[in-house]
Amino acid sequence: MDLHTVTEVVSPAGPGLWRDGDAWLAGGTALFSEPRPSVVRLLDLAAAGWAPLTVTAEGLEIAATCTVAELAAFAGDPAWTAWRGLARRCCESFLASFKIWNVATVGGNLCAALPAGPMITLTAALDGRCLLLGPDGDPRTLPVPELVTGNGTTCLRPGELLRSISLPRAALSGAAALRQGSLHPLGRSATLLAARRTDDGLVLAVTAATVRPMIFRFPGSPDAADVASALRDGIGAGDWVDDVHGTPAWRRHLTLRHAEELRRELVNA
Repeated sequence: MDLHTVTEVVSPAGPGLWRDGDAWLAGGTALFSEPRPSVVRLLDLAAAGWAPLTVTAEGLEIAATCTVAELAAFAGDPAWTAWRGLARRCCESFLASFKIWNVATVGGNLCAALPAGPMITLTAALDGRCLLLGPDGDPRTLPVPELVTGNGTTCLRPGELLRSISLPRAALSGAAALRQGSLHPLGRSATLLAARRTDDGLVLAVTAATVRPMIFRFPGSPDAADVASALRDGIGAGDWVDDVHGTPAWRRHLTLRHAEELRRELVNA
C-alpha cells in the first residue's frame, strides 16, 4: 500500500520531533498495510541504531526496532529455557515469509495490537514491561498486557513511542510451552496460548482468541478445574474475537482445550 499523502521522511527520528500528521516508522509492515490518509510525515525509528537485544543484569531488553529474524536467531543464556521454549515458536506463529521476518519488528507487532500478534504473546507470557517515551522524551513503563487495550487499539498517547520491552531474568528460565490453533494449517492464529512453570506456580497467557492479552497466574500445581474455572470467569462474552478466522464459541472451546494441554504438560515439569 502506497502512503501517497506522505511528503517527508525524517531519518533518524526520536522523541521531540512529533507533530500532528506524523507516524512512527519501524519495519513498516503494519503501517503500509492499509490506507492512512491522515499521515503526511514518517519518523524513521529503524535508523536510530538501537541495539536489537541487550542482556542486562536484570534480564533481556528487546528494542522496539528488533526484527523478528533477529529475535528468532537469539538463543540467550543456556539457562533461559523458557525463552528458548517460546521465542522461536512465537516467531513461527507469524503468518509471514522470511522476507517479512527480516523487516517486521517486535515493537511494530505490539503497537499494531492485532489479537494474533505473536510478539504480544511472547512478551506478555514472559512478564515483559514496555518502556514508552512521550513527545518530550518523558518515560513511563507498563506491563505488556496493559499496552494492548483491544483489537487494534493501545494505550499509546499521541506522539508516544515504544522504545523497548524488558523481560525479567526470573521469567526467562523454567519449563514453557505454546499452543496455536487455526482454521487452516498456515492460517492466522485463532488461538495462541503460552504457559510457563515458575518456582511457585503456573503462568498462562491467552492471546489471539481474545481481543487483548490475558494473563492468568495459578499458585502451586493447579488442577484442570482450577484452570477451566479461571478462564471461564476471567474471559467475558465480549472478550472473544469474532471474525472470519473463527467464531467466539469455537475460539473459547479451543482455548479451554489448549489451556488444559499446557497444564498437563507443565504442572509436573
